[in-house]
Amino acid sequence: MNLLALGLNHETAGVALRERAAFSAEALRPALRELTAGAADEAAILSTCNRTEIYCGANDDGADFGDGDQRVRDWFSRRTHLGLDIIDAKTYTLHNEQAVKHAFRVASGLDSMVIGEPQILGQMKAAFHAAATAGATGKVLNRLFQHTFSVAKQVRTHTAIGVNSLSVARAGVGLAERVFTRLSEQTALLIGAGETIELVARHLRETGVAKLLIANRSLAKARTVARGVGGEAMALGEIPAHLARADIVVSSTASTLPILGKGAVERALAARRHKMMFILDLAVPRDVEPEVGQLRDVYLYTVDDLQSVVERHRGLRQDAAVEAEAIIDLQVVRFMRWMRSLDAVPVIRQLRDALDATARLEADKAARRIRGGDDPQAVVRQLAATLSGKFAHHPSRALTQAGSDGQDELRTAARRLFGLKR
Repeated sequence: MNLLALGLNHETAGVALRERAAFSAEALRPALRELTAGAADEAAILSTCNRTEIYCGANDDGADFGDGDQRVRDWFSRRTHLGLDIIDAKTYTLHNEQAVKHAFRVASGLDSMVIGEPQILGQMKAAFHAAATAGATGKVLNRLFQHTFSVAKQVRTHTAIGVNSLSVARAGVGLAERVFTRLSEQTALLIGAGETIELVARHLRETGVAKLLIANRSLAKARTVARGVGGEAMALGEIPAHLARADIVVSSTASTLPILGKGAVERALAARRHKMMFILDLAVPRDVEPEVGQLRDVYLYTVDDLQSVVERHRGLRQDAAVEAEAIIDLQVVRFMRWMRSLDAVPVIRQLRDALDATARLEADKAARRIRGGDDPQAVVRQLAATLSGKFAHHPSRALTQAGSDGQDELRTAARRLFGLKR
């Protein structure tokens, strides 16, 4: 069994490319069905604002994924409409041990824009659940992801990687604090009702923002978030009527189309008499049309613009990251031992099948002799002798030949294999 991880992230591709490679929740099942129909035996797709990664397992022989590597790349190109030249330039391809280490690092927050950020583990769990529910995972990916979750928990338990961690949501609020002198005088409109928006709402409330407006496709979910932070809920369709009230807009939805267009923002600015507006788009694909950034009175930022805020906090967790890497390296070794043990499974199965077939054949002969009146004790002794001879026949011939050829290693292996003493 072989493993492959193919992906792109915030370090290899900008948001404009990442949104083209993103998979919506609705697209996952058909995508996984296509992927496992021809390119891989097992598959899972992780798609977040900062990365799209495909984890695959294949039964190909050999040290790596073999020609399955190209099959997955071709599939990814067709599915995302990205040319192979772009995929060659912007993606990374990892096999077996390196793929395992990458999965462990991602789940532990070591490969994130924000080192130690906790949201990625939940996103990986959701990706695995979606793949397992679609019937796209098997023995290897099931084991890989369960081991991955265990490693991430160990890293968070035994290192300080989560101490003083800076989430994307907190980094976004930090960016807003750079733009405005006092958030206590600002009104914030948050679009979406997922975990990221909940975190943004909480951080904004902690900074003392004057008013929070929560807009979501599901009004019930908007009300749930709003109740938790003392905000005002509204449906997405109400945004145009309230956009002019917002000094700060933060959007993070799973929409495949923009939520805010240039025209809507222009009208809001006119109603505000061109009072400056801060807009942070944390979604991939983007919720805000890029053209909004051309407006004179708008500060438009995407998730990629948070890097400068994040860098100031990165050093606080470097020591913990070193400790986490040591844990991960050890766990990679353990997982690879298990994975290599799978190579023996076909041989073990073949051996057991051959022994079982021989045993059944000889047992049937012995039963017929007993029914025919032969002495049962004599039949059993003969059965034991026959089975012993047949089971030892091929090993004995191989060892005899090895002795004449001077192959001492086979004799050593036989002693180990059959538990023989020197």
